[in-house]
Amino acid sequence: MGCGRGNNDVGGAGEHHHSRGCVCEVVRAILEIQNAAVQDECNRCTTNCFLEPLGGIVSPARSNVDTRVFTLLNKDGSPFFATFNTPNGSCHCVSIYFRVEDVFDGCCATLRVLVPQDDNGHTVDLLNDYGTAIDFRQVCKVTQFEASDSCITVDLDCFCAVQCIDDVDLGICD
Repeated sequence: MGCGRGNNDVGGAGEHHHSRGCVCEVVRAILEIQNAAVQDECNRCTTNCFLEPLGGIVSPARSNVDTRVFTLLNKDGSPFFATFNTPNGSCHCVSIYFRVEDVFDGCCATLRVLVPQDDNGHTVDLLNDYGTAIDFRQVCKVTQFEASDSCITVDLDCFCAVQCIDDVDLGICD
């Protein structure tokens, strides 16, 4: 029952229906936009997760993109994170950035964990010095992303917010 939604009294006579959470609807929309990635003219609005076509979030809009990068917030407001392995297996790192791969069974999703990188293509370690929380100073260093081989399955109703970050080309379909 994300974003404060739940059972709503429809007719005032005790009729109830269940409404999906807004995070679920946004992630479904992101998947549809990624799947329908087409080359269209630029759109100036760059902050809306529902913005079409894929590539509209970047400025200027690029036509060679295949991913809408997003983050999720837990119900307590903290960033949701998942681990990934570096290609050489030397690091079990943490990321708050995702690409939706599939949405199924109502509101479950498979998400690909994205590798946060700086301007030089180096992986940014998002954890604080104690390894116990996300260090937001490190988040500010992230300027690009790389696809990892790590995927997770989540229940989208467990989150209260989704934030779209960027439209990028990760070479997913190459």
